[in-house]
Amino acid sequence: MSQDIVADALNKIMNATRAGKTSLKLKHHSKLLISILAIAKLRGYLKNYHVEGTSLEVEIGKLNACQAIKPRYMVSVEEFDRFVKRYLPAKNIGVIIISTSQGIMTHHTAYEKNVGGSLLAYLY
Repeated sequence: MSQDIVADALNKIMNATRAGKTSLKLKHHSKLLISILAIAKLRGYLKNYHVEGTSLEVEIGKLNACQAIKPRYMVSVEEFDRFVKRYLPAKNIGVIIISTSQGIMTHHTAYEKNVGGSLLAYLY
């Protein structure tokens, strides 16, 4: 097991999706991972998630791919298009999740607020 809880969790979610599973339990979670899952739930990629003690139950929705971005690049608003082309299959399909000084948000919201940050993950 690596030190990156977010990358491990997203890999496990992707492996469960490929195996045709609809839900899974994660033993390790963090506030950052919960924030990423909240955005995924709002976008419809996950149906639901909830914390039960030290484990996290995740129900998978319509998800094609999700992965952590390593290394976590620092980007400005002007550089968003470059990374959208790199990580997403098309311009209006999927989201890149960014950690900014105003919180964790999608690249669309960060563009509207004109704030850059660190790339965390992408989902589509």
